[in-house]
Amino acid sequence: MAYSELIKNFNRIRAYMREFYVYGFKSREGYTKRSARSYDDERRRIESYLGEYMRFRQTPEGKNVFLSIDSRTAKRNPLYRAWGAKSFTDGDITLHFILFDILSSPDIALTLPGIMERIDETLSVFEEPKCFDESTVRKKLKEYVAEGIVVAQKRGRTVCYRRADDVAALPREALDFFSEVAPCGVIGSFILDKEGKRDGAFAFKHHYITSAMDSGILYDLFEAIGSKRCITIENELKRKEKTREFNVVPLQIRISVQSGRQYLMAYVPRARRVTSFRVDKIVSVKTEDVCGDFDLHLEKLEKMKPHMWGVSTQSADGNRLEHIEFTVKYADNEQYIPARLERERRCGTVERIDNNTAKFSADVFDARELMPWIRTFICRITELNCTNRSVADHFRDDLDMMYDLYGIEGGGES
Repeated sequence: MAYSELIKNFNRIRAYMREFYVYGFKSREGYTKRSARSYDDERRRIESYLGEYMRFRQTPEGKNVFLSIDSRTAKRNPLYRAWGAKSFTDGDITLHFILFDILSSPDIALTLPGIMERIDETLSVFEEPKCFDESTVRKKLKEYVAEGIVVAQKRGRTVCYRRADDVAALPREALDFFSEVAPCGVIGSFILDKEGKRDGAFAFKHHYITSAMDSGILYDLFEAIGSKRCITIENELKRKEKTREFNVVPLQIRISVQSGRQYLMAYVPRARRVTSFRVDKIVSVKTEDVCGDFDLHLEKLEKMKPHMWGVSTQSADGNRLEHIEFTVKYADNEQYIPARLERERRCGTVERIDNNTAKFSADVFDARELMPWIRTFICRITELNCTNRSVADHFRDDLDMMYDLYGIEGGGES
C-alpha cells in the first residue's frame, strides 16, 4: 500500500504525537506497541506537517526522534495541523465540491431531484464520470444539515435544500485567544486557517499545547454532556498497555491551571460515586441512552466542590474529610504573600494572625493534591499539620532529605 500523509485513524497519530512530544526518548526499536513499519509511516506523517519541529538525538540504544516545540514562543499551536490531515475518499471530496458548487448561494434552494439533475449535468462533461445514487446524496445532505452548513426547508410535501447563511466573522483577537486557551480550540484554528492568518496576537507564559491532541475526545464529551447522555469510554490503564471500558454519566470537564491537564468528572453507576478520568487517557467515547438522573448526579458533584482542591472526590479512608493547615511568616515588604494566599486559596480559608503571619486551612477529600502548591511557600512555612498523618510526614521527610543533600544542620522541624 502506498504511503499517504493523510490520517484515517486519529487515535493512532494522537498516540504517536504524544510519544514524540511529551516523552520523546524512545528509539525506533523502543516502540513495541506496533510494528517498525507502522512507526516509520506515522513518523513520516508527523514530519509532513511538523517537519520544522522534528529533532533527533543519537544514543547507544539508537536514533531517538522527537518533537521540540517551545510553547512560550509558539503563538499558534502547531499541533492543530494534524486535524487538517484527515483522509477522505475520492467520492466524498468530489460530491462535497459539486454540492457546494450547485448550492453556491443561500438564495438557491433545490429539491433532491433537482440537485441530482444538476449533479448529472456537472459530471456529464467528464469521459469517465463518477456516479452518485440518490441515497448517497440524501445521506450527505442529511449529514450537512446536522452540521449546520446546509438548511432543509419544507415546501408543502417536498423538502428543499439551501446553503446556510454565512456567519459573521468573529474578531481576530477573540479567535486567537479561543484557539489557544479554550477546550476544542481547534475550531478557532480552522477558522483562522480559512482566513489565511498564521501569526497569533497573543504570547503565553504557560501555553498548554498538548490539549490539541484531545480535541476530538473533548468534542464527544461535550456533546454527551449537552444532551445529558450516558457514555462508554475506553480508558488506558496505568502502567499497562491495555484498556478498560467504563459506563459513566459525564458531568463536567475540569482543567488544571497548574499543568493544563484536562479531566472528565463523571458519575460511575457501578461504583455509585463521582470520580475523575484524565482526558488524555481516554481512547474512545461511545454515546449511549439519555440519563434520567443526570441533574441529580450533577447536583451531587456541585455539593462536593467545596471540598475539592483538584479532581479527587474521595479521602484516603473513603469516608472522612482531611483537614490540612499551614502557617507562613513574611516580612513587612512581602505583603504579596498573603495576597497570593487569598488569590489562590480555592476552597480553603486564610486567617491573618498578625501583620507578618497568616494561616491557610482547608477541609478536602485528598490533602495530597495541595502539596505541590504548598511547597511553593516552603521557605516561609513555620508549621504544617494534617489529619492524614502520611501527608505531613511526607512533607517533613522531603525537608529532611533536602537538608541532608545540602549539608544543613537542623532538619525540617515545622
